Amino acid sequence: MSLLNPGDPFPRLTMTAADGRTLAIPDALAGDFAVVLFYRGAWCPYCNAQLRAFERAGQALADAHIRVAALSVDDKETTEALVEKLKLTFPVGYGADAEAIAALTGAFVNPDPVYLQSTGFVLDPKGNIVVSVYSSGAIGRLVPEDVVGLVRYLREHSPAATA
Repeated sequence: MSLLNPGDPFPRLTMTAADGRTLAIPDALAGDFAVVLFYRGAWCPYCNAQLRAFERAGQALADAHIRVAALSVDDKETTEALVEKLKLTFPVGYGADAEAIAALTGAFVNPDPVYLQSTGFVLDPKGNIVVSVYSSGAIGRLVPEDVVGLVRYLREHSPAATA
């Protein structure tokens, strides 16, 4: 397992979202900056808070041309219930193979029960890593305000980052 660093291409992974769509990440997010979130599960209050925060920031993210996708090991029914409860409008995937995702991205895996620890990536419009945030436990995660600020900074100071 190796961690993804700035400039690395985000690995290809397929995600089935609660709304039935299948997304090929990062291709489905290409052309805009993007955030890919791995969350521990619907049971995690910190994850719920993070997902709610990204939903609340939806207009600011859209204005900055930043797309969001989230993924966990939860089953379809649990994910559907979470999307409904939090009124999430971005794609939220379910049924992630924690070990396979960890092998591709370096995300930490809780051994028992098995789930992905909170991990977040900011991708440039070409699908390359801008920032990777790895947590080995409940805390330490991306927040939407930081993502919007970072993308604004990159657009103002690094035109090549938006090409």
